[in-house]
Amino acid sequence: MPIQQPSGQIRLTNVSMVKLKKERKRFEIACYQNKVQDYRKGVEKDLDEVLQIHQVFMNVNKGLVASKEDLQKCFGSTDIDEIIKEILMRGEIQLSEKERQLMVNKVNNEMLTLISAKCINPKSKKRYPPTMIHKALVELKFSPVLNKPAKIQALEAIKLLCAKQIIPIVRAKMKVKVVIKDKSETELIEKLTKLIVSEDNTSKEDAASWERVGLVDPVSYRDLVTLTQGRGTLQVLDMAVIDEAKV
Repeated sequence: MPIQQPSGQIRLTNVSMVKLKKERKRFEIACYQNKVQDYRKGVEKDLDEVLQIHQVFMNVNKGLVASKEDLQKCFGSTDIDEIIKEILMRGEIQLSEKERQLMVNKVNNEMLTLISAKCINPKSKKRYPPTMIHKALVELKFSPVLNKPAKIQALEAIKLLCAKQIIPIVRAKMKVKVVIKDKSETELIEKLTKLIVSEDNTSKEDAASWERVGLVDPVSYRDLVTLTQGRGTLQVLDMAVIDEAKV
C-alpha cells in the first residue's frame, strides 16, 4: 500500500533514482546524486551514504514499497541490502537532461584524458591534446555513453582512431623490465626478445638469470604476462613512453 506522507514532511530532494526490471516488474531505489557512480567505481562502499531511503520501491515518487513476495519471486531473496546492491550495479540511472549532460561531459573528459596519455603522434613522438582527439572522434561519430567505464570507452576509441587514422596516431609503447630466472630457457628468451625492443638491443645476464629492459607494444603486454608467469618477473617502468630516444 502507498505510504501516507504527512503534509509537513519534506519530500525527497537532490534525488537520483536507479531502476531495474526483473520478471516484468520494475524496482527502484532513491539515491543521492553522484553517489551511484562513486559506488560503482568502488570509491563509496557505505550504502547509507548512497541511499536517501534504505528501501526498495516499486515506485519511489508514489512511495510504493516492494513487497517481500515480489522481492522473493524476482530476486530469489528478501535480503534488502543484497537486492539494493544488485540494483545499484545493474540498474539504469534516471537523470534529468541537465544531469545527464553533466555526467556525459565528465565521462567524455575522463576518456579524452586517458587517450591523450596513452597515444602519440608517431612522427613527433608527442601527445595530442584532448581537444584535437575530441575533434577526430566527432568526425568519426564516436560518442561516449554512461553505461560503460571511461577506461573501456577510451580503449575502444583508441582502436578506432588507430584504424581510421583521421590524425596520425599510435599507442605509446610501454617500458618494461623482464627477468627470467633460468637463462637456459632459450626458447622463452627468444620470444621475449622479439616482443621487447631494447634501446641498445642487448640483454643482461648473470650466472643464472636473464634480464632485458625495453619498449613493448601495449597489445603484447598480456603475452608478456603469460610468458613470464612462474618463470620470472615482469615490471612496468612506464605505462606510456613519450619522446623516448628521439626527442
